[in-house]
Amino acid sequence: MAKRVHQPREDAEFDFILRMSSTPVLAYFTGTWPKAIEPSRTMDLVVGGIADEYADRLTAVRVDITRCPDTTRRYEITGAPSYVLLKEGTPVASGTGPASTSEIRELVETHL
Repeated sequence: MAKRVHQPREDAEFDFILRMSSTPVLAYFTGTWPKAIEPSRTMDLVVGGIADEYADRLTAVRVDITRCPDTTRRYEITGAPSYVLLKEGTPVASGTGPASTSEIRELVETHL
C-alpha cells in the first residue's frame, strides 16, 4: 500500500484527518472477515495507485470497519470494500465493492 494512504486507528483519528485535509478525501472501507479480505486487498492496490497519482490534490484514507465503527455508521457503509469521496467533509460520491483504477480515477476527476 502506498505511504500516502492514511490508516486511522480509531474514529477520532479519522475525524482529525478529515478536518485537517485541504483536499477532497477518498475514504475506502475495508474488512478483515474472510469474504472481505481479498476484495479489500484489491482496493488497497487501486487506491494506493490513485493516492500516488493525485498526491497533491487528494487525501486517501483506508478505514478498517472494526476500528472505526462510528465512521462506518455515519457514512452508512454496509459492506467491504466500500468507498466515499468527501469534499469539505460532505459525501459527494460513493460505491460498494471492488472498483477498478479507471472507475476510481473517473470518480476523483469528476469532483476535483
